[in-house]
Amino acid sequence: MAVKKTGLALLIAVAVQQLSNPAFAQKPPPAESDATLPEVKVKSSRGLPPTYNPPTAVSGTKIEAPLHDIPQTVNVVPQSLLRDQGMRSMQDALKSIPGIGLSHGDGQRDQVTIRGFTAIADQFIDGLRDDALYFRDLSNIEQVEVIKGPASVLYGRGSSGGLINRITKKPGIDKSEASAQVGSWNQRRGEFDLARNYSDKGIAFRVTGALERADSYRDQQFLKREALSPSLSIKLNPDTRLLIQGEYLADRRVTDFGIPAFRGLPVNVPPGTYYGAADAKNFDYSQARVTALGFTLDHRFSSEWSIRNAFRHYDYSLDRNNTLVGSVNEAAQTALLTRGNVRRDEDGYFNQTELIQKTSLAGMAHQLLYGVEIGKQNKDQMFRSQGNVATVSLFNPVAPVVPFTVTSAPSSDNLGILSVASGYVQDMVTLSARWKALAGVRYDIFKQETRERIAGRADLSRTDRAWSPRVGLVYQPTQTQSYYASFSKSFQPSAESFPLAANNAQIAPEETINQEIGAKFDFFDGKASATASLFRLERTNIKSTDPTTNRLIPIGTQRTDGLELTFSGELPHGWQIWSGYSYLDARVTSSIAQDSGQPVQGKRATLTPEHSANFWLTKALGNGFGAGAGVNYVGDRYANAGNTVTLPGYVTADAMAYYRMKNFSLQLNLMNLFDRKYIVSGHGSSPNLNLPGAPRSLQLTARYAF
Repeated sequence: MAVKKTGLALLIAVAVQQLSNPAFAQKPPPAESDATLPEVKVKSSRGLPPTYNPPTAVSGTKIEAPLHDIPQTVNVVPQSLLRDQGMRSMQDALKSIPGIGLSHGDGQRDQVTIRGFTAIADQFIDGLRDDALYFRDLSNIEQVEVIKGPASVLYGRGSSGGLINRITKKPGIDKSEASAQVGSWNQRRGEFDLARNYSDKGIAFRVTGALERADSYRDQQFLKREALSPSLSIKLNPDTRLLIQGEYLADRRVTDFGIPAFRGLPVNVPPGTYYGAADAKNFDYSQARVTALGFTLDHRFSSEWSIRNAFRHYDYSLDRNNTLVGSVNEAAQTALLTRGNVRRDEDGYFNQTELIQKTSLAGMAHQLLYGVEIGKQNKDQMFRSQGNVATVSLFNPVAPVVPFTVTSAPSSDNLGILSVASGYVQDMVTLSARWKALAGVRYDIFKQETRERIAGRADLSRTDRAWSPRVGLVYQPTQTQSYYASFSKSFQPSAESFPLAANNAQIAPEETINQEIGAKFDFFDGKASATASLFRLERTNIKSTDPTTNRLIPIGTQRTDGLELTFSGELPHGWQIWSGYSYLDARVTSSIAQDSGQPVQGKRATLTPEHSANFWLTKALGNGFGAGAGVNYVGDRYANAGNTVTLPGYVTADAMAYYRMKNFSLQLNLMNLFDRKYIVSGHGSSPNLNLPGAPRSLQLTARYAF
C-alpha cells in the first residue's frame, strides 16, 4: 500500500507542478485587497449557455459559491451533459462521476456507492433529504451535484463517501418545449417543459412532466412511469420571494435482482436470462408512488442579512414482490429461489431555516450561515420471505410458477419513527487575497423508535447526539489555481435507512472521518477546469443487511485511500469534454465477520472498482450539426463482502449525433456501440444477485420549442 500511495502522491505532485508553470497561469495573482467582502457575480444554470463546466454549485456550502473556493470535491453533472448523453435515470447520470460504484438497489431504487461506501440514504433534492427508496426521474432536474466525503455539517446524518443533491428546474424563464423519444426494446418517452415569467406582476410558473413506457433486454422486464412537477414563484415584495413546488411520480417495473454466480464469476448466460417467476409482470413487480409538496421563502433584510426557509413534505408507498436466487448448488448446477413480499408506506417532512450574514470581522471578510433543521419521518414496513420456493437450472432456468403471497409469518412488521433536531453554523472567510477558509460545525439530536406489531417483540428506541465538524483551507496563488486541504466528520445511526431492530438498537452510530488534499485549475478564461484530490476515508462500526434473510451483518471498519482526477468544459473550436478517473483502495481493515466462508477483514469493499475512468467528447460541426463519442471503463469489483465472486471489469463505448435548428432538434444516441457483454451492478452483500448490462441499443430524441 505504501508503494501505491507514494505513486499517487507523485502523480499529484507532477500534475500540480505542470499546471502551475507559466504556460498555464494565464492570469497574475490578484492584488491584495482590504477586508470587505468581494462581490461574486454568478449566474444560475438557467442563465448559462450549454456547458459541461458549471462555475458554481450550491450543494457544497448551501450558498452559491465558485467551485474553486470550496475545499472539497464537488462534481456537477450539468443539463447539457444529461441531454447530450441521452440520460434517463440517476444511474446514467452517476456513472459519469469518478468514484461511483453501481448497485441495482434490489431492483426497486436508486443506489450507488461513493468512494467505497454505500449511499443508499444520501439522496437530496434542493438540499432537503429525499431518502425514500425509489427510482427517480430526471424530467424536472436541472443538474445533479455530488459532494464527495462527509457533509454532515450541512446535511446531517449519513454521507460517508458523499451525497447526491438533485437541483430542480425552477420558474423564472419563458419556455415551451416538448420532446418525444423512441428506442430499443420498444422504449417510448415523452417530456414537456412549460414556463412563463410575468416579471411585471412578480409571478412565474413552470410545469414539467414525463410519460414513459418500455420493455427491456431483460426477459419479462417492463417500465411504466409518469412524472409531473409544477412550481410557482411569487415576488411578495422587492425583497421577498416565495417558491412553491409539487411533485408526483409513479413507477412500475419488474423487481429484477439479476443473475447468480458459478465458481467465482457471474454465470455465463445471455444478458436477458431471468431467474424469477413466470408471469413476472404480475408476480415480480415493484410499484412505487411518491408525492411531495414544499416551499422556499427567501427574504433579504439588507445587503448584509438574508434568510431562507425551506420546507418539504412527502408521501411514499411501495408494493414490492420478488423472486430471487437465494443460493446456488454448484455440484448440481441448480439455483434455489426465494420468494418475498415487501410493503412500505412512508410520510415525513423536513424544515430548514437558514440565516446568511455577510460582514467584516477581525479585518477579514466573512459569509456566515446559521441554520436550524427539524424533521420527522414515519416509516411503516412489512417483510415476508420464504426460501426454497423453487429450484431452477443454473444455466438454463425456466421461470417457475410460485405463490404470490408468502405464507410464512412476517420477518418484519413495524413502524419506524425518526425525528431530528439540528443546529449548525458555517463561516466562509476570505483571509486575504490568496487565502480562504471554510469551517463549520453541526449538532444533531436524532431519535429513533420502532413500534412492533409482531407478538413477542418489544418496542425499541434510542436517541443519539452527535457533533459533525468540517474545516478546510484554500490557497489561490492566481485566479486560475486553487489548492486546498480539508477535514470532515459524519455519523450514521443504526436506523438511518431502516427501522431500529433488536440486533442494532444498542449499536452506537457509525462514524466517518475524511482527510483530503486537492487542487482545482481553470483554463480558457474559465470555460474548462481540472480537479485533483487525494484522500483517506475511514468508517467504523459498519453494518449491512443480508437480502435473503434480512439479517444485519456486522462488517467492521473500512478505509478508502483514493485519488480522483477530472477535466471538463469547453475547448477551442467548438469542442466540449467531460472526463474523469478514480483510483480507490477501499478495504475492510478490521472485522470479525465471515462471509461465504471467508473472513471479511482485509477484503476489498463491495461494488467498488479499484480503477475507473470515463471520457466524453463532442464537437459542433457547423450548420446545426454535431457529434460526440466516449468510453466508460470500470475495473473489477467484488459482489460480496467475502470477495468470493468477482464482477469482471469492462469498457463500453457510446456515440451521439445531432441536428439543431432554432426551434427543433433531432438527436441519435448509440449505447454500448461494440455490443460488449458485462455486469453493470450487483447487490453488495450477496454473491448471487448480479445485473447484466444492456447490449447495443439506440435512442432517437426529437425536441421542439414553441
